[in-house]
Amino acid sequence: MRTLLNLRPSNSAVAPNNRFLNFSLLCTSIPPPPNSIEFLQSKFTSQIAFGISSVLQRCTHLNRLKEAHAKIYVYGLQHYSHIVTRSAILYISFNCIDSANILFEKIPNPCSYLWNIMIRAYATKGRFHHSLKLYSKMMDTGPRPDKFAFPFALKSCAKLSDLQAGKQIHQHLIHYGCSNDRYVNAALVDMYAKCGEIKTARLVFDKMAARDLVSWTSMISGYAHNGYNSETLEFFDLMRGLDVKPNRVSLLSVLLACGNLGALRMGEWFHNYVIQTGFESDILVATAIMDMYAKCGSLDLAHYLFDQTVGKDVVCWSAMIASYGIHGHGKKAIDLFSQMVIADVKPNHVTFTCVLSACSHSGLLEEGQRYFGMMSEEFGIAPMLNHYACMVDLLGRAGQLSKAEKLIENMPVEPDSSIWGSLLGACRIYGDLDLGERIADRIFQLNPTHAGYHVLLSNIYAAKSRWSEVERVRKMMAGRGANKIQGFSLIEFNNLVYRFGVGDRSHPQSEKIYSLLEELAAPMKHMGYVPLTDFVLHDIEDEAKEMALSYHSERLAIAFALINTSPGTQIRITKNLRICGDCHNAIKFISKIVNRVIIVRDMHRFHHFEDGICLCGDYW
Repeated sequence: MRTLLNLRPSNSAVAPNNRFLNFSLLCTSIPPPPNSIEFLQSKFTSQIAFGISSVLQRCTHLNRLKEAHAKIYVYGLQHYSHIVTRSAILYISFNCIDSANILFEKIPNPCSYLWNIMIRAYATKGRFHHSLKLYSKMMDTGPRPDKFAFPFALKSCAKLSDLQAGKQIHQHLIHYGCSNDRYVNAALVDMYAKCGEIKTARLVFDKMAARDLVSWTSMISGYAHNGYNSETLEFFDLMRGLDVKPNRVSLLSVLLACGNLGALRMGEWFHNYVIQTGFESDILVATAIMDMYAKCGSLDLAHYLFDQTVGKDVVCWSAMIASYGIHGHGKKAIDLFSQMVIADVKPNHVTFTCVLSACSHSGLLEEGQRYFGMMSEEFGIAPMLNHYACMVDLLGRAGQLSKAEKLIENMPVEPDSSIWGSLLGACRIYGDLDLGERIADRIFQLNPTHAGYHVLLSNIYAAKSRWSEVERVRKMMAGRGANKIQGFSLIEFNNLVYRFGVGDRSHPQSEKIYSLLEELAAPMKHMGYVPLTDFVLHDIEDEAKEMALSYHSERLAIAFALINTSPGTQIRITKNLRICGDCHNAIKFISKIVNRVIIVRDMHRFHHFEDGICLCGDYW
């Protein structure tokens, strides 16, 4: 007892090397409790707390943090909120979010700062469900949320495409007076755009008092990834006109839009703009430029840029493999895959999707089966749904429908409607009505409102002249609210992109366009063209069927190009749906008559027509 009593602070000067007494002087304003033993114990705990706090301030190693964490529990310091908060923040800095959460849950009343740190940590590390769960808990039991909580909760909604949760958070931030904060609004724009509510995103954007690069980029990216390609380019031009300098994301978005539109001249302009702004060395931007040229039909230029790119990563290699695949160069795609492996770039699941898709487009059955096995055997990549979809498509196109069905039945994962849809497409090619009906029943159980699958089944019935069944499927579509996607074709001319629909007469040159198609009809028939009228889903006279086929959107776009471009100029068309068999046949004849190279990109691949043939070899 005497030894303990001798440690009590006195009025005399304290020795500089006595850290306990030095710390006790900091607490002289606190009167000592009546019980001297309890007072000394309290002082001892305070000394430990002070020591741990000092360690945490200088902590640069995870092991030191764990030691401090253990002492917090040993000495019962969980009620020292500043120590626990500091420890939790350090755990987050070491990417140990779960350890931080253990500490966080022990704090009786965490401050809003710590709540925000935890919500942000989960969102930043990609654990978006946890971030939203913590935000919800904060709303129920925590302090009043502030402007720092909302952006990361909204980011989680955007990543999860959880529009309902995003709308609730929107209501919360209005209630708590944060609707005028530019960072909160930027997160709102991004959330609505990534959840597909692009019009709502634009409303929020237009109401913003101050817009920064993040807000502009969110809108541009939202337009691009929701298929508003023309709006993407217009919005980028508007941003540039206000002297807002683009970043990587905005440039990636406009390059994506150019590729989707097949707008080669616009793409070339943006390529030059990328060089001027210094982004050409960015590997993602360089890959996007290469991909844009490939999607616009300039495969040789895409490969040239690929060869010139320094530091090619797996994304760059995969994009080039995919480019060869959609142009029907399956052999070149798998050769490039071999070069990638030799270059010691490890393929990922996306790479194998590109390789298998390339094999499917080129009918490389044996090669596709080999690479499908190689995934798990050599690279340890378990096949996913998209890989099985490629294999089903490959087997189906090769006419091995029973093997494709067996593969689906034996899949270790539950097949979705897209996989069954690949097999239904093969039934359409080979006219297998019995299997097609059976597959369609499965598809409609999984996805009853997808119009494309109804159309495929209708095509099978129409090819067999089963018009009552065609009508039954049509009524089924209407009853289920499955609206058929309207087909259209795009063509770039004089830095503008023109859009044509089937039977479209809205263009000022419509009279000339239809007149030219009528002029081409006679030489086409003279050369052997016979309309494939089973592609018309109506029980009408053959003459009317021929007329309906003659004015499909791709033919209107080609006629427009023939009228407005010089002889010998390549014609490039982009179609949003799969090109029909009759148009594919007709364009071969047109290319020979007008002596033009005609490049058509449909939703699956490219078709290069020249001198009466297509490089796909009628296999697509």
